[in-house]
Amino acid sequence: MGHSVISPAIFYWGIGRPCDNSQRRRKPNIAPMSSAWWLGNRAVLGLGRSSQTTANIIRSRQCVLNLPSDDMVQSVNALARTTGTKDVPAFNAERGYRYEKDKFGIAGLTPVSANLVQPPWDPGVSDGPVELQGCLVAIEVKIVKTHVVDELRLPGYANRIDPDKWKPIIMSFQNFYGLKDGKPADSTLAKIDEESYRV
Repeated sequence: MGHSVISPAIFYWGIGRPCDNSQRRRKPNIAPMSSAWWLGNRAVLGLGRSSQTTANIIRSRQCVLNLPSDDMVQSVNALARTTGTKDVPAFNAERGYRYEKDKFGIAGLTPVSANLVQPPWDPGVSDGPVELQGCLVAIEVKIVKTHVVDELRLPGYANRIDPDKWKPIIMSFQNFYGLKDGKPADSTLAKIDEESYRV
């Protein structure tokens, strides 16, 4: 899959399930994140604070984000519950995580060298449609209370959301989409020229 360098004025890719590529001891690592969302040319990454991926990014202060398309679900699923850490932490082992030396291989993905972030062994993935090279900038908020309408609660559970009832709006390049075919409504923001956001 060939890639071209572009310079989008905005990065509203929609809330998806990106894969983060970083390096640990000069070896490439890839891990699916729970989510990422976008503001201007910034990405807020959904990573656990105790994960190896988080440690890699904090140490190197950079990473490559790969945004898989919906036809790459098998690759993302193959990475789920894997870790590049030989001594799997107890909290991960309890969740069924296992050590995997070649995470790219089990996912059927091909690492490629990044050309901007340093060191050059922070890999991208040649198989995915979007690769974003980035440097660390951080803001973090700890959620201390959550309010939801009762209709969203999963019956039989005190603190769970029914994913069949939660239908978030996804904004992808200023246009609204939902978890059903098509757009639920036109976006007012989509009437604004994307280039007007360029910094």
